[in-house]
Amino acid sequence: MAHLRSRRRLALAVPVVLSLTASLGFLPAAASAAPRTVTAEQATDAPALAYVVNTKADRRTIASVERAIAAAGGKVVVTHDRIGVIVVHSANPDFGKEIRRARGVQSAGATRTAPLTAAGTTDEGAANFVTAAEAARTKAVSAKTPGSEPLEADQWDLRAIGADKAAKINDGSRKVTVAVIDTGVDDTHPDLAPNFSAAQSANCVGGKADTGEGAWRPYTADDYHGTHVAGEIAAARNGIGVAGVAPGVKVAGIKVSDPDNGLFYPENVVCAFVFAADHGVEITNNSYYVDPWLYNCMDDPDQRAIVDAVNRAQLYAQRKGTLHLASAGNSNHDLASDAIVDDSSPNDTTPGTRTIDPSECFDVPTQLPGVVTVSATGVQNLKSYYSTYGKGVVDVAAPGGDRRYQLPDTPSKDGRILSTMPNGEYAWLQGTSMASPHAAGVAALLKSKHPWASPAQLQALLKAQADNPGCPESYDQDGDGVQDATCEGGSRVNGFYGFGVVDALRAVK
Repeated sequence: MAHLRSRRRLALAVPVVLSLTASLGFLPAAASAAPRTVTAEQATDAPALAYVVNTKADRRTIASVERAIAAAGGKVVVTHDRIGVIVVHSANPDFGKEIRRARGVQSAGATRTAPLTAAGTTDEGAANFVTAAEAARTKAVSAKTPGSEPLEADQWDLRAIGADKAAKINDGSRKVTVAVIDTGVDDTHPDLAPNFSAAQSANCVGGKADTGEGAWRPYTADDYHGTHVAGEIAAARNGIGVAGVAPGVKVAGIKVSDPDNGLFYPENVVCAFVFAADHGVEITNNSYYVDPWLYNCMDDPDQRAIVDAVNRAQLYAQRKGTLHLASAGNSNHDLASDAIVDDSSPNDTTPGTRTIDPSECFDVPTQLPGVVTVSATGVQNLKSYYSTYGKGVVDVAAPGGDRRYQLPDTPSKDGRILSTMPNGEYAWLQGTSMASPHAAGVAALLKSKHPWASPAQLQALLKAQADNPGCPESYDQDGDGVQDATCEGGSRVNGFYGFGVVDALRAVK
């Protein structure tokens, strides 16, 4: 499975955002970031490793750096002129060291530590598909509520944030598109086909956007993560299956998972952000972290280059009007702490154990400036047992499911999130991967109501309409007498929920 939010994910406190922005600088202003690509002959025989080389966004400097890349044994795959990011392949083991010495290079580093291997996402646990018997039982209950979708009785998450009632007031504008940067989206699913935007979809694997027919679709049915996420956002209210939080908006798919191992490499994500920006996408959902490092430390030249490249791309998109939302992660980590143990990086070779400072080592893209970080809740409006948290880090919370401690009184009694799957199927998943798209759906409703809102204004609106339950008196979920996590803060802002749980009904009112 790709590198999705089954993994842990960090968010960003304001001081961290400011320091990160200061350390990397602001993105060069530009009208378009359309990449220049090399010929098929130049791009063949891909060497052992891929790199990102970051430089000034002017053609003279870029041309000089491209010559230096060739001299160091590199081959340019794609150049994103407007943000000064060049994707390179090279078999030279010293390429990184050599190119960092070249004039005009601001940062450069390998985007992987091995020639290609294994991954993860932010869903927690395996998917459980809906059987025919279960569907029949749920449909019978759903039929008792006029206007419900056939499986909606099991969608406790919609009712938890008032999305069922919001749809009767404003189900979202067709002028708003949410792009799912993920493992691909099956646009042939009957619940997704009515709202799918092929013109804003692509396959960005390798760092170059392929917009050919169906390029955005998952490789196999096992690459279901993006399709599930897309349904949570915008599954149509069409009398089939389930409903999304914003069933009237459009949804696009930008595939970034590697076909061999499912990893979300930096060059793929850079391509996705630039493509979304240049194709008029208003909102992106990011339920993953960029491989191969869970946290990218600024004192490491390779990891710093990854942060630099992805940050340039996401800032470029923000400046063109795109708001990004990302999942907080499933490690039950306190991201406001002084130290975190990372035993999963790098995930493309043999991981080691290191202790990192989350103010100096960043989860990308979650901890980048302006990205909305989302924690997960269950049916009781309580932080899900797995969800990462942190005061000043988490921005908002949203339903992500909790099958262990928060079970709903629904036909299936399942505390996870029900949504679309490839090949017209439906299944249950839980994770902060599922929380982020719920918040993205509410952001889409807000954008529908406030079409001229900038990404910063939209984020402020998202926080303003959220309902904060405040820190619980106790968070001893397993009843062993030990607190499983500590919530810091008050009823307005705290570490579990940020500014609160998103509210679709308040958003449309």
